[in-house]
Amino acid sequence: MDKSIEQRKSEHIQIALKEKVTGESISTGFESLRFIHNALPEIDFDEISIETNFLGFECKTPFLISSMTGGTALAGEINRNLAMAAEERGWALALGSTRALLDSDGHTSSFQMRKYAPSVPIIANLGAVQFNYGYGVEECRKIIEMTEADMLVLHLNSIQEVIQDKGDTNFKGLLKKIEHLCSALEVPVGVKEVGWGIDGQTAKKLCEAGIAFIDVAGAGGTSWSQVEKFRSQDPIRRIAAESFSEWGIPTAEAIRLTREEIGNTPLIASGGMQTGLDGAKAIALSADLVGFGRSILREATQSPEDVRTVMEIREMELRMSMFGIGAQTIQELKDTTRLKER
Repeated sequence: MDKSIEQRKSEHIQIALKEKVTGESISTGFESLRFIHNALPEIDFDEISIETNFLGFECKTPFLISSMTGGTALAGEINRNLAMAAEERGWALALGSTRALLDSDGHTSSFQMRKYAPSVPIIANLGAVQFNYGYGVEECRKIIEMTEADMLVLHLNSIQEVIQDKGDTNFKGLLKKIEHLCSALEVPVGVKEVGWGIDGQTAKKLCEAGIAFIDVAGAGGTSWSQVEKFRSQDPIRRIAAESFSEWGIPTAEAIRLTREEIGNTPLIASGGMQTGLDGAKAIALSADLVGFGRSILREATQSPEDVRTVMEIREMELRMSMFGIGAQTIQELKDTTRLKER
């Protein structure tokens, strides 16, 4: 493997665990929303169902482990812990960027999670910008074959690439290349941001190009300009990164803006998700799945049991939210009129 990529992946993990990589004032927007409590829910808590369907996959929960890592020994341990817990709890699993998978066979196993998660949807991941740097349909097919993934998500990370040393910053003409991939690849292709959000107009263009799902990955959680600031050896980029610590579309706003333009296209809400109550609000705003990332990273470095405990807490928080408004199913949560601005 390219040692620079392996080192970068290792540094990303350590920075996310140890440094402050969120903005001071920007938030997800969920704190400005509240549910109107229903004192007489008229449902049995034990009969609440959080099962859902995503692109034809029957899922035990509407929760997703967001793309985080891969390509190092520690990343392999993290992904195994996540995959084992995801299989037990029925969470969908998104892998970190698989560019490292194609560059070398070193740490290939850190992306091969199907044996640990045989029944849950697995989403492989690649930076869309790589289509301007020699990648194409065949490379994506190889990624799907090697990971045994059910779908592929292309991540958009323009600001990160500018701050990252030797980043790939040619984003010109990508929409046409994404459209070609959607028509040629045998599995569904989605698009996600990495923490700055997707707006409605961009989401609409992507859907018209054939994208099967959108992960808004809004602002309010990890800022990758902040992460790369800690890595950069360039003083100009380090200082410039500080100006973008508050950049992006808050996750709640990104959900609204995107849903207005994409109709019934499946939508994933991620970006700063901390609790099952956040997840309930996201679903009430029209999300189909909710992605958790850095908020479960520390547990993922420890054991599948630690990850499972966090998952059970998030699920309990979701059920309690549903009980509190009298929603027995995920569809009833989506249809609720009890989510209000504070």
